[in-house]
Amino acid sequence: MGKVTGFIEFGRENTPQRPVEERLRDWHEVQLDPSPAQVKKQAARCMDCGIPFCNNGCPLGNIIPDWNDFAYRDKWQDALARLHSTNNFPEFTGLVCPAPCEAACVLGINQDPVTIKQVEWEIIRRGWEEGFVVPLRPQRRSGRSVAVVGSGPSGLAAAQQLNRAGHSVTVFEKSDRIGGLLRYGIPDFKLEKWLIDRRVDQMREEGVAFQTGVQVGTDLSTAELRRHFDAVLLCMGSEQPRDLPVPGRELAGVHFAMEFLAQNNKRVAGDAIADEEAILATGKHVIVLGGGDTGSDCVGTSHRQGAKSVASIELLERPPERRDASTPWPLWPLMFRSSSSHEEGGTRDFAVMTKRLLGENGRVARLHAVRLRHLPPDPKTGQRDFEEIAGSDFEIPADLVLLAMGFLHPVQTGLLQDLDVKLDARGNVAADARSFATSEPGVFAAGDCRRGQSLVVWALSEGREAARAVDAYLAGHSRLQSRDAYV
Repeated sequence: MGKVTGFIEFGRENTPQRPVEERLRDWHEVQLDPSPAQVKKQAARCMDCGIPFCNNGCPLGNIIPDWNDFAYRDKWQDALARLHSTNNFPEFTGLVCPAPCEAACVLGINQDPVTIKQVEWEIIRRGWEEGFVVPLRPQRRSGRSVAVVGSGPSGLAAAQQLNRAGHSVTVFEKSDRIGGLLRYGIPDFKLEKWLIDRRVDQMREEGVAFQTGVQVGTDLSTAELRRHFDAVLLCMGSEQPRDLPVPGRELAGVHFAMEFLAQNNKRVAGDAIADEEAILATGKHVIVLGGGDTGSDCVGTSHRQGAKSVASIELLERPPERRDASTPWPLWPLMFRSSSSHEEGGTRDFAVMTKRLLGENGRVARLHAVRLRHLPPDPKTGQRDFEEIAGSDFEIPADLVLLAMGFLHPVQTGLLQDLDVKLDARGNVAADARSFATSEPGVFAAGDCRRGQSLVVWALSEGREAARAVDAYLAGHSRLQSRDAYV
Protein backbone atom coordinates (compact mmCIF):
# COMPACT_ATOMS: atom_id res chain seq x y z
CA MET A 1 0.00 0.00 0.00
CA GLY A 2 1.00 3.66 -0.19
CA LYS A 3 -0.06 6.22 2.41
CA VAL A 4 -2.64 4.99 4.92
CA THR A 5 -4.97 7.93 4.25
CA GLY A 6 -3.81 8.63 0.69
CA PHE A 7 -7.00 7.46 -0.98
CA ILE A 8 -8.93 9.91 1.20
CA GLU A 9 -6.58 12.85 0.70
CA PHE A 10 -5.87 12.61 -3.02
CA GLY A 11 -8.09 12.22 -6.06
CA ARG A 12 -7.16 10.46 -9.27
CA GLU A 13 -5.08 12.46 -11.77
CA ASN A 14 -4.87 10.87 -15.20
CA THR A 15 -1.63 10.75 -17.19
CA PRO A 16 -1.18 14.02 -19.11
CA GLN A 17 -1.22 14.10 -22.90
CA ARG A 18 0.17 16.48 -25.49
CA PRO A 19 -2.30 18.98 -27.01
CA VAL A 20 -4.18 17.60 -30.02
CA GLU A 21 -3.07 20.35 -32.39
CA GLU A 22 0.58 19.61 -31.51
CA ARG A 23 0.57 15.82 -31.63
CA LEU A 24 -1.26 15.63 -34.95
CA ARG A 25 1.81 17.17 -36.59
CA ASP A 26 4.18 14.30 -35.71
CA TRP A 27 4.40 10.62 -34.83
CA HIS A 28 5.75 10.96 -31.30
CA GLU A 29 3.97 9.56 -28.27
CA VAL A 30 0.73 11.19 -27.23
CA GLN A 31 1.44 10.53 -23.56
CA LEU A 32 3.55 12.90 -21.45
CA ASP A 33 5.53 11.90 -18.39
CA PRO A 34 3.69 12.85 -15.20
CA SER A 35 5.59 14.86 -12.63
CA PRO A 36 7.35 12.97 -9.81
CA ALA A 37 5.03 14.67 -7.32
CA GLN A 38 1.95 13.51 -9.21
CA VAL A 39 3.19 9.93 -9.39
CA LYS A 40 4.00 9.86 -5.69
CA LYS A 41 0.52 11.14 -4.81
CA GLN A 42 -1.11 8.59 -7.10
CA ALA A 43 0.94 5.76 -5.60
CA ALA A 44 -0.13 7.02 -2.18
CA ARG A 45 -3.76 6.30 -3.10
CA CYS A 46 -3.09 2.53 -3.03
CA MET A 47 -4.99 1.54 0.09
CA ASP A 48 -4.68 -1.29 2.58
CA CYS A 49 -7.48 -3.23 0.91
CA GLY A 50 -6.59 -6.61 2.44
CA ILE A 51 -7.12 -8.62 -0.73
CA PRO A 52 -5.57 -6.80 -3.72
CA PHE A 53 -7.84 -7.79 -6.57
CA CYS A 54 -5.58 -5.81 -8.92
CA ASN A 55 -3.06 -8.69 -8.75
CA ASN A 56 -5.62 -11.08 -10.17
CA GLY A 57 -7.02 -8.51 -12.58
CA CYS A 58 -3.57 -8.30 -14.18
CA PRO A 59 -2.84 -11.30 -16.46
CA LEU A 60 0.81 -11.10 -15.37
CA GLY A 61 -0.05 -11.22 -11.68
CA ASN A 62 1.87 -7.99 -11.07
CA ILE A 63 2.45 -7.37 -7.35
CA ILE A 64 0.98 -3.90 -7.62
CA PRO A 65 0.56 -2.85 -3.95
CA ASP A 66 4.24 -3.58 -3.29
CA TRP A 67 5.62 -1.40 -6.05
CA ASN A 68 3.07 1.32 -5.35
CA ASP A 69 4.40 1.42 -1.80
CA PHE A 70 8.02 1.54 -2.98
CA ALA A 71 7.20 4.35 -5.43
CA TYR A 72 5.47 6.35 -2.69
CA ARG A 73 8.57 5.94 -0.50
CA ASP A 74 10.99 6.90 -3.31
CA LYS A 75 12.50 3.39 -3.36
CA TRP A 76 12.57 3.24 -7.14
CA GLN A 77 15.13 0.46 -7.52
CA ASP A 78 13.13 -1.77 -5.17
CA ALA A 79 9.97 -0.87 -7.08
CA LEU A 80 11.60 -1.86 -10.36
CA ALA A 81 12.86 -5.16 -8.96
CA ARG A 82 9.35 -6.05 -7.82
CA LEU A 83 7.86 -4.95 -11.16
CA HIS A 84 10.42 -6.90 -13.20
CA SER A 85 9.76 -10.02 -11.13
CA THR A 86 6.47 -10.47 -13.01
CA ASN A 87 6.81 -8.31 -16.13
CA ASN A 88 9.79 -8.42 -18.51
CA PHE A 89 8.83 -5.26 -20.38
CA PRO A 90 6.76 -2.86 -18.24
CA GLU A 91 7.42 0.03 -20.62
CA PHE A 92 5.25 -1.76 -23.21
CA THR A 93 2.35 -2.37 -20.85
CA GLY A 94 2.87 1.05 -19.26
CA LEU A 95 2.03 2.60 -22.62
CA VAL A 96 -0.41 0.31 -24.45
CA CYS A 97 -2.14 -1.89 -21.87
CA PRO A 98 -5.83 -1.02 -21.24
CA ALA A 99 -5.13 -1.69 -17.54
CA PRO A 100 -7.52 -4.46 -16.45
CA CYS A 101 -5.74 -4.14 -13.10
CA GLU A 102 -7.32 -0.71 -12.62
CA ALA A 103 -10.76 -2.14 -13.38
CA ALA A 104 -10.19 -4.63 -10.53
CA CYS A 105 -8.82 -2.05 -8.05
CA VAL A 106 -10.73 -2.26 -4.76
CA LEU A 107 -10.79 1.53 -4.54
CA GLY A 108 -12.70 1.47 -7.83
CA ILE A 109 -15.79 0.03 -6.12
CA ASN A 110 -16.94 3.48 -5.09
CA GLN A 111 -14.18 5.88 -6.20
CA ASP A 112 -11.84 6.35 -9.15
CA PRO A 113 -9.25 3.53 -9.11
CA VAL A 114 -5.52 3.99 -8.57
CA THR A 115 -3.58 5.07 -11.68
CA ILE A 116 -1.63 1.79 -11.66
CA LYS A 117 -0.48 2.07 -15.26
CA GLN A 118 0.90 5.57 -14.67
CA VAL A 119 2.97 4.43 -11.70
CA GLU A 120 4.21 1.41 -13.66
CA TRP A 121 5.44 3.66 -16.49
CA GLU A 122 7.25 5.99 -14.08
CA ILE A 123 9.00 3.06 -12.37
CA ILE A 124 10.45 1.70 -15.61
CA ARG A 125 11.17 5.15 -17.03
CA ARG A 126 13.26 6.00 -13.98
CA GLY A 127 14.78 2.54 -14.03
CA TRP A 128 16.27 3.14 -17.48
CA GLU A 129 17.15 6.75 -16.70
CA GLU A 130 19.01 5.88 -13.50
CA GLY A 131 20.76 2.78 -14.88
CA PHE A 132 18.88 0.16 -12.91
CA VAL A 133 18.06 -1.88 -16.05
CA VAL A 134 21.10 -3.96 -16.99
CA PRO A 135 21.67 -7.19 -18.93
CA LEU A 136 21.19 -10.30 -16.78
CA ARG A 137 23.32 -13.11 -18.19
CA PRO A 138 22.80 -16.70 -17.04
CA GLN A 139 25.46 -18.06 -14.69
CA ARG A 140 25.69 -21.28 -16.66
CA ARG A 141 24.44 -22.74 -19.92
CA SER A 142 22.28 -25.85 -20.04
CA GLY A 143 23.55 -27.12 -23.39
CA ARG A 144 19.96 -27.15 -24.68
CA SER A 145 18.59 -24.96 -27.46
CA VAL A 146 15.20 -23.39 -28.14
CA ALA A 147 13.76 -21.80 -31.28
CA VAL A 148 11.17 -19.11 -30.66
CA VAL A 149 9.11 -18.41 -33.78
CA GLY A 150 7.81 -14.84 -33.70
CA SER A 151 9.21 -11.76 -31.98
CA GLY A 152 6.04 -10.14 -30.68
CA PRO A 153 5.48 -9.62 -26.95
CA SER A 154 4.97 -13.32 -26.17
CA GLY A 155 8.05 -14.37 -28.15
CA LEU A 156 10.28 -11.72 -26.60
CA ALA A 157 9.14 -12.48 -23.04
CA ALA A 158 9.60 -16.22 -23.55
CA ALA A 159 13.01 -15.76 -25.15
CA GLN A 160 14.31 -13.62 -22.30
CA GLN A 161 13.04 -16.03 -19.66
CA LEU A 162 14.44 -19.12 -21.42
CA ASN A 163 17.80 -17.46 -21.94
CA ARG A 164 17.98 -16.50 -18.28
CA ALA A 165 17.24 -20.14 -17.44
CA GLY A 166 20.47 -21.00 -19.29
CA HIS A 167 19.21 -22.27 -22.63
CA SER A 168 20.52 -21.06 -25.98
CA VAL A 169 17.65 -19.17 -27.58
CA THR A 170 17.21 -18.06 -31.18
CA VAL A 171 14.25 -15.87 -32.13
CA PHE A 172 13.05 -16.13 -35.73
CA GLU A 173 11.11 -13.22 -37.21
CA LYS A 174 9.71 -13.11 -40.75
CA SER A 175 9.75 -9.30 -40.91
CA ASP A 176 12.81 -7.12 -41.38
CA ARG A 177 12.79 -5.88 -37.77
CA ILE A 178 12.16 -7.41 -34.36
CA GLY A 179 8.95 -6.63 -32.49
CA GLY A 180 6.02 -8.30 -34.25
CA LEU A 181 2.77 -6.59 -33.24
CA LEU A 182 4.70 -4.06 -31.16
CA ARG A 183 6.73 -3.02 -34.21
CA TYR A 184 4.23 -3.07 -37.05
CA GLY A 185 0.80 -3.23 -35.41
CA ILE A 186 0.97 -0.33 -32.93
CA PRO A 187 1.59 3.22 -34.22
CA ASP A 188 4.56 5.23 -32.98
CA PHE A 189 2.27 7.77 -31.34
CA LYS A 190 1.36 5.02 -28.86
CA LEU A 191 4.70 3.19 -28.71
CA GLU A 192 7.87 4.66 -30.17
CA LYS A 193 10.06 1.94 -31.64
CA TRP A 194 13.32 2.91 -29.94
CA LEU A 195 11.76 1.42 -26.83
CA ILE A 196 11.73 -1.98 -28.57
CA ASP A 197 15.26 -1.53 -29.92
CA ARG A 198 16.53 -0.77 -26.43
CA ARG A 199 15.12 -4.03 -25.08
CA VAL A 200 16.42 -6.03 -28.05
CA ASP A 201 19.90 -4.62 -27.40
CA GLN A 202 19.61 -5.73 -23.78
CA MET A 203 18.55 -9.23 -24.82
CA ARG A 204 21.43 -9.51 -27.27
CA GLU A 205 23.80 -8.58 -24.45
CA GLU A 206 22.21 -11.36 -22.41
CA GLY A 207 22.88 -13.88 -25.19
CA VAL A 208 19.62 -14.13 -27.15
CA ALA A 209 20.16 -14.52 -30.91
CA PHE A 210 17.80 -12.88 -33.41
CA GLN A 211 17.22 -13.89 -37.03
CA THR A 212 15.08 -11.46 -39.04
CA GLY A 213 13.70 -11.92 -42.53
CA VAL A 214 13.29 -15.66 -41.94
CA GLN A 215 9.96 -17.25 -42.80
CA VAL A 216 10.08 -20.51 -40.89
CA GLY A 217 8.62 -23.24 -43.07
CA THR A 218 9.90 -21.55 -46.24
CA ASP A 219 13.31 -19.95 -45.74
CA LEU A 220 14.04 -22.43 -42.97
CA SER A 221 12.34 -25.82 -43.28
CA THR A 222 10.55 -27.33 -40.35
CA ALA A 223 12.81 -30.38 -40.66
CA GLU A 224 15.87 -28.17 -40.13
CA LEU A 225 14.14 -26.41 -37.26
CA ARG A 226 13.43 -29.67 -35.46
CA ARG A 227 16.90 -31.03 -36.21
CA HIS A 228 18.83 -28.06 -34.83
CA PHE A 229 16.73 -27.20 -31.76
CA ASP A 230 15.71 -29.24 -28.74
CA ALA A 231 12.40 -27.39 -28.42
CA VAL A 232 10.30 -25.06 -30.54
CA LEU A 233 7.99 -22.40 -29.13
CA LEU A 234 5.42 -20.92 -31.51
CA CYS A 235 4.65 -17.26 -30.77
CA MET A 236 3.54 -16.26 -34.24
CA GLY A 237 0.45 -14.29 -33.32
CA SER A 238 -3.02 -14.34 -34.82
CA GLU A 239 -2.61 -12.75 -38.22
CA GLN A 240 -5.54 -14.05 -40.29
CA PRO A 241 -7.80 -10.98 -40.50
CA ARG A 242 -11.59 -11.15 -40.62
CA ASP A 243 -12.69 -10.16 -44.12
CA LEU A 244 -15.78 -8.29 -45.32
CA PRO A 245 -17.79 -10.50 -47.72
CA VAL A 246 -19.88 -7.83 -49.43
CA PRO A 247 -20.22 -6.67 -53.06
CA GLY A 248 -17.45 -4.22 -53.89
CA ARG A 249 -14.85 -5.74 -51.59
CA GLU A 250 -12.54 -6.13 -54.61
CA LEU A 251 -12.46 -2.39 -55.35
CA ALA A 252 -9.16 -0.53 -55.06
CA GLY A 253 -8.91 1.45 -51.84
CA VAL A 254 -10.25 -1.33 -49.60
CA HIS A 255 -7.53 -2.70 -47.32
CA PHE A 256 -7.04 -4.69 -44.17
CA ALA A 257 -6.09 -2.44 -41.27
CA MET A 258 -2.74 -4.11 -40.73
CA GLU A 259 -1.69 -3.41 -44.31
CA PHE A 260 -2.28 0.27 -43.64
CA LEU A 261 -0.70 0.37 -40.17
CA ALA A 262 2.37 -1.73 -40.95
CA GLN A 263 3.14 0.31 -44.05
CA ASN A 264 2.88 3.56 -42.15
CA ASN A 265 5.16 2.29 -39.38
CA LYS A 266 7.73 1.40 -42.04
CA ARG A 267 7.38 4.87 -43.50
CA VAL A 268 7.90 6.47 -40.09
CA ALA A 269 10.99 4.28 -39.63
CA GLY A 270 12.44 5.78 -42.83
CA ASP A 271 11.64 3.03 -45.32
CA ALA A 272 10.79 4.06 -48.87
CA ILE A 273 7.32 2.97 -50.04
CA ALA A 274 6.74 2.78 -53.77
CA ASP A 275 4.00 5.13 -55.00
CA GLU A 276 2.00 2.30 -56.55
CA GLU A 277 2.00 0.42 -53.22
CA ALA A 278 1.28 3.41 -50.97
CA ILE A 279 -1.86 3.29 -48.82
CA LEU A 280 -2.48 6.85 -47.68
CA ALA A 281 -5.41 8.66 -46.09
CA THR A 282 -4.19 12.08 -47.25
CA GLY A 283 -7.08 14.15 -48.61
CA LYS A 284 -9.49 11.19 -48.50
CA HIS A 285 -12.77 10.30 -46.85
CA VAL A 286 -11.69 7.40 -44.63
CA ILE A 287 -14.05 4.75 -43.26
CA VAL A 288 -12.74 2.48 -40.50
CA LEU A 289 -14.84 -0.66 -39.96
CA GLY A 290 -14.31 -1.90 -36.41
CA GLY A 291 -14.21 -0.07 -33.11
CA GLY A 292 -11.43 -1.86 -31.23
CA ASP A 293 -7.81 -0.91 -30.65
CA THR A 294 -6.81 -1.63 -34.25
CA GLY A 295 -9.63 0.55 -35.54
CA SER A 296 -8.63 3.31 -33.14
CA ASP A 297 -5.04 3.12 -34.41
CA CYS A 298 -6.32 3.51 -37.96
CA VAL A 299 -8.24 6.62 -36.90
CA GLY A 300 -5.20 8.26 -35.31
CA THR A 301 -2.96 7.36 -38.25
CA SER A 302 -5.50 8.77 -40.73
CA HIS A 303 -5.66 12.05 -38.81
CA ARG A 304 -1.88 12.40 -38.96
CA GLN A 305 -1.79 11.62 -42.67
CA GLY A 306 -4.21 14.47 -43.33
CA ALA A 307 -7.49 12.71 -44.10
CA LYS A 308 -10.38 14.87 -45.31
CA SER A 309 -12.73 13.04 -42.93
CA VAL A 310 -12.56 9.96 -40.71
CA ALA A 311 -15.59 7.88 -39.74
CA SER A 312 -15.42 4.88 -37.43
CA ILE A 313 -18.26 2.38 -37.83
CA GLU A 314 -19.06 -0.41 -35.38
CA LEU A 315 -21.46 -3.34 -35.85
CA LEU A 316 -22.28 -3.50 -32.14
CA GLU A 317 -24.51 -1.01 -30.36
CA ARG A 318 -23.05 1.90 -28.43
CA PRO A 319 -21.99 0.80 -24.93
CA PRO A 320 -23.47 2.54 -21.89
CA GLU A 321 -21.70 5.57 -20.40
CA ARG A 322 -21.13 3.80 -17.07
CA ARG A 323 -20.26 0.24 -16.13
CA ASP A 324 -22.99 -2.10 -17.34
CA ALA A 325 -24.66 -4.33 -14.76
CA SER A 326 -23.59 -7.37 -16.77
CA THR A 327 -19.94 -6.67 -15.87
CA PRO A 328 -19.83 -5.86 -12.13
CA TRP A 329 -16.60 -5.11 -10.28
CA PRO A 330 -13.93 -6.58 -10.50
CA LEU A 331 -14.69 -7.64 -14.10
CA TRP A 332 -13.53 -5.58 -17.05
CA PRO A 333 -16.45 -3.16 -17.42
CA LEU A 334 -18.62 -2.93 -20.49
CA MET A 335 -18.86 0.83 -21.01
CA PHE A 336 -18.26 3.54 -23.59
CA ARG A 337 -14.61 4.50 -24.07
CA SER A 338 -12.78 7.02 -26.21
CA SER A 339 -9.14 6.57 -27.14
CA SER A 340 -6.71 9.43 -27.67
CA SER A 341 -7.26 8.92 -31.42
CA HIS A 342 -11.02 9.33 -31.14
CA GLU A 343 -10.49 12.51 -29.12
CA GLU A 344 -8.52 13.95 -32.04
CA GLY A 345 -11.55 14.16 -34.30
CA GLY A 346 -13.74 12.20 -36.69
CA THR A 347 -17.12 10.61 -36.13
CA ARG A 348 -18.22 7.34 -34.57
CA ASP A 349 -21.35 5.40 -35.42
CA PHE A 350 -22.71 2.23 -33.82
CA ALA A 351 -25.12 -0.56 -34.74
CA VAL A 352 -24.36 -0.13 -38.43
CA MET A 353 -23.78 -2.92 -40.95
CA THR A 354 -22.08 -2.46 -44.31
CA LYS A 355 -24.18 -3.86 -47.14
CA ARG A 356 -22.02 -3.03 -50.16
CA LEU A 357 -19.18 -0.86 -51.40
CA LEU A 358 -19.77 1.25 -54.49
CA GLY A 359 -17.03 2.39 -56.81
CA GLU A 360 -16.08 4.65 -59.68
CA ASN A 361 -13.45 3.64 -62.24
CA GLY A 362 -12.51 0.60 -60.19
CA ARG A 363 -11.95 2.51 -56.93
CA VAL A 364 -14.19 2.64 -53.89
CA ALA A 365 -16.24 5.85 -53.70
CA ARG A 366 -19.16 5.20 -51.32
CA LEU A 367 -20.23 2.83 -48.59
CA HIS A 368 -23.84 1.66 -48.44
CA ALA A 369 -24.98 0.66 -44.95
CA VAL A 370 -28.05 -0.07 -42.87
CA ARG A 371 -28.82 0.55 -39.21
CA LEU A 372 -29.43 -2.36 -36.86
CA ARG A 373 -31.71 -3.11 -33.95
CA HIS A 374 -30.10 -5.42 -31.41
CA LEU A 375 -32.50 -7.94 -29.90
CA PRO A 376 -32.68 -9.05 -26.23
CA PRO A 377 -30.34 -11.90 -25.22
CA ASP A 378 -31.50 -15.43 -25.92
CA PRO A 379 -32.64 -16.85 -22.54
CA LYS A 380 -30.87 -20.18 -23.19
CA THR A 381 -27.57 -19.13 -24.81
CA GLY A 382 -27.27 -15.51 -23.74
CA GLN A 383 -26.39 -14.62 -27.34
CA ARG A 384 -27.79 -11.44 -28.88
CA ASP A 385 -28.92 -11.27 -32.45
CA PHE A 386 -29.86 -8.22 -34.48
CA GLU A 387 -32.16 -7.22 -37.29
CA GLU A 388 -31.99 -4.54 -39.95
CA ILE A 389 -34.18 -1.50 -39.45
CA ALA A 390 -36.40 -1.12 -42.49
CA GLY A 391 -35.81 2.08 -44.42
CA SER A 392 -32.63 2.98 -42.53
CA ASP A 393 -30.28 2.52 -45.50
CA PHE A 394 -27.77 5.32 -46.08
CA GLU A 395 -24.59 6.03 -48.04
CA ILE A 396 -21.44 7.91 -47.07
CA PRO A 397 -18.41 8.91 -49.15
CA ALA A 398 -15.50 6.48 -48.87
CA ASP A 399 -12.19 6.92 -50.68
CA LEU A 400 -10.34 4.58 -48.32
CA VAL A 401 -11.98 1.72 -46.39
CA LEU A 402 -9.95 0.04 -43.66
CA LEU A 403 -11.10 -3.34 -42.33
CA ALA A 404 -10.32 -3.49 -38.60
CA MET A 405 -12.78 -6.19 -37.60
CA GLY A 406 -10.38 -8.42 -35.70
CA PHE A 407 -8.42 -11.56 -36.44
CA LEU A 408 -9.65 -15.13 -36.78
CA HIS A 409 -6.61 -17.29 -35.97
CA PRO A 410 -2.94 -17.72 -36.92
CA VAL A 411 -2.03 -18.19 -40.56
CA GLN A 412 -2.38 -21.94 -40.96
CA THR A 413 -0.57 -22.50 -44.24
CA GLY A 414 3.15 -23.15 -44.22
CA LEU A 415 4.68 -23.73 -40.80
CA LEU A 416 1.61 -25.03 -38.94
CA GLN A 417 0.78 -27.43 -41.78
CA ASP A 418 4.38 -28.65 -41.96
CA LEU A 419 4.59 -29.20 -38.20
CA ASP A 420 1.24 -31.00 -38.35
CA VAL A 421 0.14 -29.59 -35.00
CA LYS A 422 -3.51 -29.95 -34.10
CA LEU A 423 -5.75 -26.91 -34.12
CA ASP A 424 -8.67 -26.16 -31.83
CA ALA A 425 -12.25 -25.45 -32.87
CA ARG A 426 -11.44 -21.78 -33.52
CA GLY A 427 -8.43 -22.54 -35.69
CA ASN A 428 -5.81 -21.68 -33.08
CA VAL A 429 -2.93 -23.96 -32.15
CA ALA A 430 -4.28 -26.50 -29.65
CA ALA A 431 -2.31 -26.29 -26.40
CA ASP A 432 -3.54 -25.96 -22.83
CA ALA A 433 -2.71 -23.03 -20.56
CA ARG A 434 -0.66 -25.14 -18.14
CA SER A 435 1.79 -27.16 -20.27
CA PHE A 436 1.54 -25.07 -23.48
CA ALA A 437 2.45 -28.29 -25.29
CA THR A 438 1.04 -28.94 -28.76
CA SER A 439 0.22 -32.33 -30.25
CA GLU A 440 3.82 -32.60 -31.49
CA PRO A 441 6.46 -33.53 -28.87
CA GLY A 442 8.86 -30.70 -28.20
CA VAL A 443 6.66 -28.09 -29.87
CA PHE A 444 4.90 -25.51 -27.69
CA ALA A 445 2.64 -22.53 -28.40
CA ALA A 446 1.88 -19.29 -26.58
CA GLY A 447 0.27 -15.92 -27.10
CA ASP A 448 -2.33 -15.05 -29.71
CA CYS A 449 -1.61 -18.12 -31.87
CA ARG A 450 -2.78 -20.25 -28.92
CA ARG A 451 -5.43 -18.17 -27.12
CA GLY A 452 -6.64 -16.06 -30.04
CA GLN A 453 -6.51 -12.29 -30.54
CA SER A 454 -5.90 -10.66 -27.19
CA LEU A 455 -3.96 -7.99 -25.27
CA VAL A 456 -0.22 -7.33 -25.13
CA VAL A 457 -0.32 -8.05 -21.39
CA TRP A 458 -1.83 -11.49 -22.04
CA ALA A 459 0.86 -12.19 -24.65
CA LEU A 460 3.57 -11.33 -22.12
CA SER A 461 1.94 -13.53 -19.51
CA GLU A 462 1.65 -16.47 -21.90
CA GLY A 463 5.25 -16.05 -23.05
CA ARG A 464 6.52 -16.18 -19.47
CA GLU A 465 4.37 -19.17 -18.52
CA ALA A 466 5.25 -21.05 -21.71
CA ALA A 467 8.95 -20.43 -21.07
CA ARG A 468 8.53 -22.10 -17.69
CA ALA A 469 6.86 -25.10 -19.36
CA VAL A 470 9.61 -25.38 -21.98
CA ASP A 471 12.28 -25.09 -19.30
CA ALA A 472 10.65 -27.92 -17.33
CA TYR A 473 10.49 -30.03 -20.51
CA LEU A 474 14.22 -29.53 -21.17
CA ALA A 475 15.53 -29.67 -17.62
CA GLY A 476 13.00 -31.89 -15.83
CA HIS A 477 11.95 -29.02 -13.60
CA SER A 478 11.93 -25.22 -13.83
CA ARG A 479 13.35 -22.56 -11.55
CA LEU A 480 11.43 -19.88 -13.41
CA GLN A 481 8.70 -18.40 -11.25
CA SER A 482 5.10 -19.24 -12.11
CA ARG A 483 2.33 -16.67 -12.09
CA ASP A 484 0.53 -18.90 -9.59
CA ALA A 485 3.10 -17.83 -6.99
CA TYR A 486 1.73 -14.29 -7.04
CA VAL A 487 -2.06 -14.65 -7.30
